[in-house]
This record gives sequence, C-alpha cells and structure tokens, in this order.
Amino acid sequence: MRAPIEWLRELTEVDPQAKGVDVAATLVRVGLEEEDILGGDVTGPLVVGRVLERTPEEQKNGKTINWCQVDVGAANGTGEPQGIVCGAHNFDAGDLVAVILPGGVLPGNFEISARKTYGHVSAGMICSAMELGLGEDHDGIIVLTEQLPADVVSGLAPGDDLIPVLGLDSETVEVNVTPDRGYCFSMRGIAREYALSAGTPFVDPADLPVAPASGPGYEVRLSDDAPVDGVPGCDRYVARVVRGIDATASSPEWMQRRLTEVGMRPISLAVDVTNYVMMLLGQPLHAFDLDTLSGAIEVRRARTGETLRTLDDVERTLDPTDLLITDGGTTPLAIAGVMGGETSEVTASTVNVLVEAAHFDPVTVARSARRHRLSTEASKRFERGVDPAVTAAAAQLAVDLLVEHGGGSADTTATDVGEPALPPSIPLDPQLPTRYIGLDYPRDEVIASLTAIGCTVTDDGESLLVAPPTWRPDLVDGPDLVEEVARVRGYDQIPSVVPRASAGRGLTPGQRARRVAARTLAATGLVEVLSYPFTSADRHDAFGYAADDARRETVRLANPLQDEAPLMRTSILDTLLDTLRRNVSRGHRDVALYEIGLVTAGGITPLPLPPGGVKPDEQALARITDGVPVQPRHVAIAAAGAALPAGPHGPARAVEATDVVGWVRALGTSLGLELQVEAAQREPFHPGRCVAVSVPGGAVVGYAGELHPKVVSRLELPERTVAAEIDLDAVVAASGAPVRPSQLSTQPVANTDVALVMDEGVPAAAVAAALRSGAGEDLESLTLFDVYRGDQVGEGRKSLAYRMTFRADRTLKTEEVSSLRDKAVAAATSATGAQQR
Repeated sequence: MRAPIEWLRELTEVDPQAKGVDVAATLVRVGLEEEDILGGDVTGPLVVGRVLERTPEEQKNGKTINWCQVDVGAANGTGEPQGIVCGAHNFDAGDLVAVILPGGVLPGNFEISARKTYGHVSAGMICSAMELGLGEDHDGIIVLTEQLPADVVSGLAPGDDLIPVLGLDSETVEVNVTPDRGYCFSMRGIAREYALSAGTPFVDPADLPVAPASGPGYEVRLSDDAPVDGVPGCDRYVARVVRGIDATASSPEWMQRRLTEVGMRPISLAVDVTNYVMMLLGQPLHAFDLDTLSGAIEVRRARTGETLRTLDDVERTLDPTDLLITDGGTTPLAIAGVMGGETSEVTASTVNVLVEAAHFDPVTVARSARRHRLSTEASKRFERGVDPAVTAAAAQLAVDLLVEHGGGSADTTATDVGEPALPPSIPLDPQLPTRYIGLDYPRDEVIASLTAIGCTVTDDGESLLVAPPTWRPDLVDGPDLVEEVARVRGYDQIPSVVPRASAGRGLTPGQRARRVAARTLAATGLVEVLSYPFTSADRHDAFGYAADDARRETVRLANPLQDEAPLMRTSILDTLLDTLRRNVSRGHRDVALYEIGLVTAGGITPLPLPPGGVKPDEQALARITDGVPVQPRHVAIAAAGAALPAGPHGPARAVEATDVVGWVRALGTSLGLELQVEAAQREPFHPGRCVAVSVPGGAVVGYAGELHPKVVSRLELPERTVAAEIDLDAVVAASGAPVRPSQLSTQPVANTDVALVMDEGVPAAAVAAALRSGAGEDLESLTLFDVYRGDQVGEGRKSLAYRMTFRADRTLKTEEVSSLRDKAVAAATSATGAQQR
C-alpha cells in the first residue's frame, strides 16, 4: 500500500519537517514494514516559463516543430529569453508553461542538457504531464493557466520554482501489508497506525454524516443458498442512485494526483471516484449504469453453465460457488468482490449511476479470485476483511463526489439490506501478555493499549472482556490480543534472548546422521540442491514404470502450484533430474548434485473432514493421522559430464556408474555401515548397469547406476547420466548405535590371493559374501582387484580375483592362512559353483 505523506497529513498530525524515512520509521514501530520511498524524482531548475514566441517550422520528414522563445526570469542566470525546441502544439504565445532547464533531472534519472536539434540549440524542455511523472498524458505539454486553479496561477511569475507548486517534492511511503492487517490497505488504516505510533490525534474520514433515506431505494435481494461454512456470501449491501451526471466530466486534478500517487491510473469520473473512496476508506465500490438494469439487484451463487464477460474482456465460465451480482436474479452483472461485467459498465453515455457498497465473505471472494486468476484491488481487500461498519459512509462519500464533480442529483431514497455479525468478544487474562512476552505489562497498560487500537474493554475486576473493532476481523483469541499489546509498546522493547539448551537436548541421532550424510556427499564434490516435491504421471511414464508399479501410487494435490505437477513425488529423482537438466542447459557441463528430502510412499485414504473452527475429537485425529501416507527421508544423487576434468594428467574422464556406486558406499561408510551392492534391474536404470544397495542383513535400501538411454532421451538429459536413490531413514536405522573405535592391533597382516571361475550370471556380491562367511572372523578385508573374461575361462564364464587380508591376536602361520583361504573357497564353491583357477 502506498501512503502519500501529504494525504497522510490530512488524517493525522505529521511533523512538517518529516521526510519519507521518518514516516516509514514511525510506521515500522507498529509493525508496518517499509517497502520503498517514492517521489522526489524531479530535481534541478523546474520553473515557470512564459512563451514569448512560438514559430512553427516544418521539417523534411514532414513533422512540424516549434522554435520557442521562453521567458524564465532570472532562473537561467541572465534574464534573457530561453530558446527551446518543442514538438507539442497545444500552447501559444502568452501561455505559462513548465520548463526544466539544463542541469535538471526528470524521472528515470533523465538529465537535461543543452543540445542541438532540428537546427537549433535547445536549452531545456517544455514538459508534459508524463515527462514529470504526473500522469499518462503525453499528447501535449502542461499549460499552467489551464491545469492549475486560477488563484494559484495568479501568483506565478516567470522563473518561479514549480516543484512545490506541482507537488513534485512530496514523497510516498510504500508499506508491506501482511494478510492479517487488511485494514491497512487504505489511508484510513495507515493513518490510524501512524497516529497510534506517534501519539497524534486521528481524524477518521469515515466519520461523516450519512443522509437519512426518505424511503427504500433500488430493490436488492440477498439470496445465498450455498453459504461457505455457513457464512453468507454477502451480509450487507448498500445501493445509492445518482441521476443526471455527466460521465464525461473529468475528475478533479487533486483526485487524479492522489490516485497517481497510490499507483492507480485515472480513468473516468465514476471509476476514479470509486477508486478514490476505496483507497481512502478501504471499502471497494462498484458503479453500474442504472439504465442497463431491468430488475432488482439479486446477490446469489452462480448456476451451472452460466458465463460472464468481465471488464477485462474475458468470457468466464462461472462455478456454482461463485457469488454473483445479478440483474433480477437472471443476468450476471459481476463476480462479487472481484470484478464487474461489461453489460452494466459505466461508459461515456452513462447518465444515471447506481453505486454499490457491500460487505462480502472473505473466503468466498478469495476462492473466486483464485479460481478465475483475478487478483484485483477489490479482491485483495475483501480477502483480508473489510470493515462492515464503513459501508454506508463509503457509499455516501462516493455519491457526494459524483454530485459535486459530475453534476446531477442523488436520490433521497437508499437501500441498506443485511446485517453483518459483530466480532465476538474475547475473554482475556490481563497477565497473559506478561507470561507470553516475558516483560511486565501492567493491567492498566493492557487496557490502554487495547483501547488505543479501537477495542472496547470491560473490566470485571478479575478478567477482561475485549470486543474487537469492526475493522479488525483478525483478532479472534487471547494470543492475538497479546500481540497487539506488545506491538503498541513496541517490538523493539522485547529483548532478544537466545534460549540455552539444557543437557541432553542436543541433536537426535537421526539429525546427526543426516548431517554426516550431507557433509560426506558434499566432501566428495557433490552440490546440494532443493527441488519442489511435486511431479506428474508423465514423469512416471518417462521413467518406464509398469502400470501396476507401486511408485505410481501417491497423493494428488487439490490445489497444486502448477497444473502440470499435481502429484507428490514418490522418488527424489522425479524432481532432481529436472534440476540437473536445468543446470546443464545453463552451460554447466559437468554437474554432480544430491538432495535429501521426503518422498510419499503410497496414496492417501479417505479422511474425515471435521468442521472448521472446532478441534477434532481424538478418534477423528487418529483416523486423520493413520490416513496420512508414510513419508520416508531419501537421499538421491544425479551426475553428468566429467568426473575428472582434463589436465596435465591427461584427458577428462566421464562420470560412470562406478562413481555413483562409490559415492553411495562412502555414504554408508560415514554412518558406520558397509553397504553391499549386487547387480539388479530397476526402472529407470540401465538393466546392465544397475546395482541394488543393501544393508548388512540383506534388506535392499536403494539402487544406483546409469540411467536407461530411453529415460535419458525422454528427459533431455546428457548421455550416460548416472543416478542413485537411497532410503536414508533405513540406512540410519540399520546403523544402530554410534560406532565406537576399536583398539588398533599391533599384529602383522597376512595377505593371500585367490582367483575363482564361475558362470557370467553369478553376482560378484554373492561370491564375496560366501568368501567372507567361510573365512571366519580373522578376515579383516576382502578386495576384488581383477575381473577376467576370455578364452582361458571359456565362453559365458568369468574369473574374479580377490585379495584376502587376515589378522589375528597373534602372528598367523602360513599353513593357518592357507587353511582359512581354502575354507573360504569351499564356501564360495558350495554357494555359487565357483572353481579355483
């Protein structure tokens, strides 16, 4: 919300010397964060000029320019007329105009200098409204005698400074309004908060006399047969009629300036009046062309199949939950609280206007705005809660402005139907702020602070009963009131105290394990990333999942961030590979990424839908908890390009499946586990370059390897992309208690090698497991150092060579080592059919 300081001065006392930074600091003290300070963009000599001569000169390109002699008084230092080239034609000799001289700066940091153009040296510029940032008009220059009040013009002379006259020295503070402070989407709300912070009086612009109605006005019916959560879509509707206005009349200059300062574009009198009242009071209004209406106004829900062409020239199909303003209950005129329709739009031929001021349900408006992707100034305010008590005053102010500036007369009758519910009173323990904040808030201060923000406080001697003001629908319980008490004294008064962790309250074993895993992968050269956990069924198809694959079963979001990704991911690779592709497409050829995050295992069962505003009972909570799918924590890796860049040592080495397997095993080692790998087939991996990763005991916890070429092609990934995904929770659970270091042995090791021949289909992991089981406890390590396929072992056969390292509590003899080796070979032969070479 933009708050012009000069407008703010009309509603509360602001120090005449206060600048934008001062006003912003005052607002920050009560929780309104500064976004920007606007204004003051025009600097340097911007002065009054009187045109002495205007000589039209036609150019070779067919354009006619004016060579002007302009009296700028003593502003140019010489008192001589200033020669200026101007392309506009809406002025003549004798007119007073706005002239910026060399050295001046226009909005956009555009510095003015004397330069030669069209055969003359133009020493300055005669300015238009657009060039000065005062509006959108660029068709002609500003003629002061036409655009300023006569009493102002009479006091101007050539050379006078125009910056304060045109208000170009005024500043506007832009504040960030949080969703719970919707009343600050108005000058009324901003001024109220400024007065609260500065301790100055506040002039409520809504405190104006509403003309008593001589009788019922235009007929309005409120008919909501499908209220959301039992709350009617419209609980107050005020309608006023103004007849005989001149809709082509221009809005007054002060109103256009105010709208421009708050970031709105002046359009026409009727639209400008409704926008001005909305920005002042926070109450959105709508103006209908009365002569286009044929029946009573009826507020109702949409019917299936109804459509409406809105003011943005879009034909919209309406939903049965949309709240509509209709003509006689049949023809839709507007989506309530969001946008009007074309059929009743005020145009240049409009003579009679019906002004609508209503109070709509925030939930109903929010759903319609999101459904139709229409975020308007009106919907932003209704979504956050509009003061229902200001409705009649807003309509009265709009009627008064239309009559004053558009002529015509207001009907003495008026319509005001519906009765909004008052905010419920809140019981409050006066000691609650002290207990919550940690500072001493005396009872009198609590009452004074709540009264200052507009609450009515009843003190029965023990507890307080607090009735929130109508413009604060966000105040619903005791903690909300505590926040207000703290805010009024000042958030800066609350000390920053870092809590001290007591003994035994550090990281859990699972948290420490996850940190170890992240550090290990980062130390191997991988880069951690985070991706949105949302995917689509198309990704499952691209991965080649079978129709009955359990990984297709997941949760579908009711309101996804992207229509293309409505599903919760069942694998981190669903989203990590997109991040890999994006990095490669940005020029990073060698990329190795990892991500630790949650996945969804299985779909969601039907859950009970308890009523809003009521805590579900224990049985319902249990059903909800049991119905939520399991979400294990996984770690995934994806890499492409070179694992080792080119250098003096030789050419680059492309990343391979063995690299990603090594990263996975390093992860296991860091957690005290020796992860086992065994050849496997699993989508989306290459069937011949994929391994299943298991923990000691045999439980498979993930897969690693090279992605299938078809998957790589479908996802537009680099060739030979490798990946892995591991159930980190399962690995951490298998690691058990933290590993304690054992005492180093001083005994020597004994090494022996063994080569075994077996069928090609026998997994190396099975052979290694058999050797370990047969060798006994004295086997310290087992390393595969050679794989041979060739004529010496025969077709369909392979030879695996292992180095076996033994160590005992004594020096082992040669015959002991040979015996242990033979036992290991015998176990491998029995388990896999392997024969010693």
